[in-house]
Amino acid sequence: MKSPTALVLTLILGLAVAGQAIAYAPATSPRPIKRPESGTVVPPVVGSVATATEQAPRRSPTPQRRPGSHEVVSAAIDAAVASLSAPMTGSAVTRSPRPKRRPATRSAYMATSAPAPVSAARSTRQSRRGSVCGVREIRGQKIDSIPGRLPGCGIPDAVRVTEVAGVALSQPSVMDCNTAEVLNDWVKTGVKPAVGRLGGGLSSLQVAAHYSCRTRNNQPGAEISEHGKGRAIDISGLVLKNGVSINVLNGWRDPVQGKVLKASHAAACGPFGTVLGPDADRYHQDHLHVDTARYRNGSYCR
Repeated sequence: MKSPTALVLTLILGLAVAGQAIAYAPATSPRPIKRPESGTVVPPVVGSVATATEQAPRRSPTPQRRPGSHEVVSAAIDAAVASLSAPMTGSAVTRSPRPKRRPATRSAYMATSAPAPVSAARSTRQSRRGSVCGVREIRGQKIDSIPGRLPGCGIPDAVRVTEVAGVALSQPSVMDCNTAEVLNDWVKTGVKPAVGRLGGGLSSLQVAAHYSCRTRNNQPGAEISEHGKGRAIDISGLVLKNGVSINVLNGWRDPVQGKVLKASHAAACGPFGTVLGPDADRYHQDHLHVDTARYRNGSYCR
């Protein structure tokens, strides 16, 4: 138990501390700031936390980063995939058709692909293969120029003809292109119509002579024959499709065969410059001689 003296000292010390606290206490507590109504401006209070906060500049919003090009593309792809994956309504199919599998090899592709159309130019080139003189109906081959062993002989631009107007020659015949073209026209417009359907039609021409560097009728001192210039051909007969041969030597005066041979002879007069047959002389009793020589008075036909 404390003594009376100690109690007095404790009381005096307590009063002193209480008086000091009362001396530092504010006279009044700060009144709260009234909230501003809409449209009013609150004057700043110096030293207050609210004033410092309101006076501080507001932070501008951080701009959003624009997506990169790769992000845009990725988003577009995702959207497309999502749209394709979504179920479709109505008459549309719910699943897109799967593409057909490509052939593994080029040969398989060629087998399943439709053939490309052949162009007209290519078709013409193929149809003219084996033709000469620029005429599809004249078949044969182009050969080098032929020099003559006698003055006046030779062919500067020769061809070896095997067929004209779909009719074969019994032997390849050498001549120039002008003679080949006239021969082709004569067979097509003269000889074939003369034969008609007799024996099934015309099959081939029997060739007795073509290019030969010699004089006319092989006579010494005579002029160079048109045969020596590649401008003539001798036809000794016509072969029909049934195998029958109309021979000039034996058929010229025959009622049936002679009609065909004489009609062919007449058709050659005009296209050819010279046409000679059994009625011309003794040198042409067994063949028809035709050449492309030209005369001032027109064709010479006997």
